[in-house]
Amino acid sequence: MEYLQSQEHEQYPPGEPRISWHAAFIEAIQLELHQYRDVLEFKPEYQLTSEPLKIDVVIIKKPNSLPISKNIAAIFRTHNILEFKSPSDYLSLADFYKVYGYACLYVSLEHIPITDLTITLIESRHPRELLRHLREIRSYTVEERSGGIYTVTGDIMPIQVIDSRKLSEGENLWLRNLDNELNVEGIRRITGEIARAGKGARIQAYLDAVVRANAGALEEAIRMSDLTLEQVLERTGLIAKWEARLKARAKAEGEAREAMAEERVKREVAGKLINIGLPLEQVVQVTGLGIETLAQKQGIDHGLTPCSHGGGG
Repeated sequence: MEYLQSQEHEQYPPGEPRISWHAAFIEAIQLELHQYRDVLEFKPEYQLTSEPLKIDVVIIKKPNSLPISKNIAAIFRTHNILEFKSPSDYLSLADFYKVYGYACLYVSLEHIPITDLTITLIESRHPRELLRHLREIRSYTVEERSGGIYTVTGDIMPIQVIDSRKLSEGENLWLRNLDNELNVEGIRRITGEIARAGKGARIQAYLDAVVRANAGALEEAIRMSDLTLEQVLERTGLIAKWEARLKARAKAEGEAREAMAEERVKREVAGKLINIGLPLEQVVQVTGLGIETLAQKQGIDHGLTPCSHGGGG
């Protein structure tokens, strides 16, 4: 299964960090269904028309493949539409009807039987109002088939609504922890699995979103454990991603000298690493900058470095 990139453009209130939740979700759903990579085809931000109407993910199940037993994909048929809401958002009734409309439009444009289509709606909170509406107004039957997975019957299309915070930690590590309210144990589980599995650059967007949204828990995890965040960041390619982005920006802004641009990139990457809780000593190892330079830049006495007793040695 080729891991795909999202081209999303999310809107954020002034002053809030820009976190690519949908790009992270695309990687998370691929990781959740990794064992079925040979029978599933992922199409992120599937464009229905020339107008800006896009489905978060369409998953197409290959013909004559075996049934999928994974809890979040048990309802899958040939064509499967997935809508994801970031942790700061929620599934409204308008969202339900928008996605339902997309499903009908997809059937029309792709010339497929509506019985070959399913809808999955995912958010990180209990969708109380939506489920009530489906029961009382649409007269659907709604049942919690397993933790956090609500199956909706009574429509010609199978529908499910998923509360990701109630998903099984053991079975749904990636979706369960695609959140902005992780604790230390959640951070350790994710980074430990990343370091163990060595998934490399395939989860850059995922790790970037989780790290930036849970900086406090990350810093606490570094203080409390032997977590080597530097190793995790390097294996996932997140540092390389930041460096490439900053170098491109420096070039676009017309840096006069290459050495000056390189120094600027190192300083900006150092700032990012310190902001997410990496100890100053490890920032020195990653960037090659002197500890005095970093201490001066951050206004920190390098004898009192943040988290200096953590970070896995």
